[in-house]
Amino acid sequence: MATTTTKPPSNHTALGRVLIIGGCGFLGHHVVSLLLRDWQAQISVIDLRCERNRRPASDGVSYHEADITDADNLLKLFGKIQPDVVIHTASPPAQGGSAVSDALFQKVNVEGTRAVVAACRGAGVKALVFTSSASIMSDNKNDLVNANETWPVIRGKEQTEYYSETKAAAEELVLAANRAEDGAGLLTVSIRPAGIFGEGDVQNVYHLVNIYKQGRTNVQVGNNENLFDFTYVENIAHAHLLAARALLVTSQSQTTPLDYERVDGEAFIVTNGEPVYFWDYARAIWAAAGSDKGTAHVWTLGREMGMVLGLMSELVFAALQKPPTFNRQRIAYSCMTRYYDITKARRRLGYKPLVSLSDGVRKTVKWTLEAQQEAVGGKL
Repeated sequence: MATTTTKPPSNHTALGRVLIIGGCGFLGHHVVSLLLRDWQAQISVIDLRCERNRRPASDGVSYHEADITDADNLLKLFGKIQPDVVIHTASPPAQGGSAVSDALFQKVNVEGTRAVVAACRGAGVKALVFTSSASIMSDNKNDLVNANETWPVIRGKEQTEYYSETKAAAEELVLAANRAEDGAGLLTVSIRPAGIFGEGDVQNVYHLVNIYKQGRTNVQVGNNENLFDFTYVENIAHAHLLAARALLVTSQSQTTPLDYERVDGEAFIVTNGEPVYFWDYARAIWAAAGSDKGTAHVWTLGREMGMVLGLMSELVFAALQKPPTFNRQRIAYSCMTRYYDITKARRRLGYKPLVSLSDGVRKTVKWTLEAQQEAVGGKL
């Protein structure tokens, strides 16, 4: 992984009044930070709780606590804020498979997004940027090799992850609202990130750092010939803001863009553009955390045996009424080829990653170790 960082343009393009839904969450607060650093905007945030990841008052960000599934209250809040751009990043984390988590996915991802679209229409919003997921193109069994936006979205019985099913349904709602007759000029776009990680991540890197601390880096599932895409969170935030700018430019134009340059009504896959072998990524994280073992003394576990052990782990943790730390889906991911073609985002959005994969890993591991140390210190 090369160690390079691309500097963003310093023109500080004006985006007007920008509202980030989920702006205190993992991705959302990075969108806020990037807006403050590289763009001109009057920034507002809606989140269920606004205590974490909150910017200092001197930054001028306006925070509002609200449940996006409360459609009437949301519309009133939109009327008060009067945003030009809405960036909708709110979603429960993509984990769990219980009736409770599935109900939450449906409520927030589908019904919440439906309320957001209605509020955008009612408040005369010009641009809505939605955070979807590249996982909506995966059935979690078959490989995705250089997949692009022409690949089908997997729905219904073929989609084995309910999170992805609800993300696909939400994306459909958002894109259907583009240029709708009753949409008051609303333009929409969907961003499909793949393998998101970064500061504030308590899933991907957090889990791998814990594996290192527990001394379990000598086990590998599969032969490590499967390429996988991971994306640093700042790059995903950058793509959202490029999409917002493109929608605003389109809204001010007297002509409809040609198909090959169009952004509104479209979905865009966003990655770092640096697919790596799955276990090479894991070892890069372990090396950044302090490991010097590399590939020495690695025990390779076959996928089939891994799935058996994953099932056993699920059964044991189910009996304990706790979420499993080791399950069949993680085994499947670690053996699956899953990387994407981001040509469309490069050409139409002008997207180029701001931070390389190597630098993103270094930054994220540093944050993770410091956060874990702080958490331990807080318990003393």
